[in-house]
Amino acid sequence: MFVDPPAPKPLGQDERPPRTIAGPLENTATTYEFNPDYQRLIVAWQTVVPQLETLKTALDKAYSLARSPQTWDAPVGERYVEDIREWRTRLSAYRHSVLTAISDEAADTPRWVPVTVADPPRPFQ
Repeated sequence: MFVDPPAPKPLGQDERPPRTIAGPLENTATTYEFNPDYQRLIVAWQTVVPQLETLKTALDKAYSLARSPQTWDAPVGERYVEDIREWRTRLSAYRHSVLTAISDEAADTPRWVPVTVADPPRPFQ
């Protein structure tokens, strides 16, 4: 079976944005904010994993019931067991591809993005 790729890391409570040092000739201060695109990936991961777990649990239950000798008294039952086994394999591959897509995009997305804040205009003297 497949192993889940690393999940995007949510913003920690003690996590701070990177520090920036403005040069003496710069009139704008650069601050950083948590990337909204990265936050979207965190939300996507946290939304899709429970749904995939629900599907997996339902298929596992159906598979265990289908394998039980009390369920089928005819040889045709093995065909249904093979079908459910195939669905479980496909769901596992689907889960791996969806989570890998989210994880890969999170790896390519910066956690912090610079936000330029201009200094307020100085009054005339």
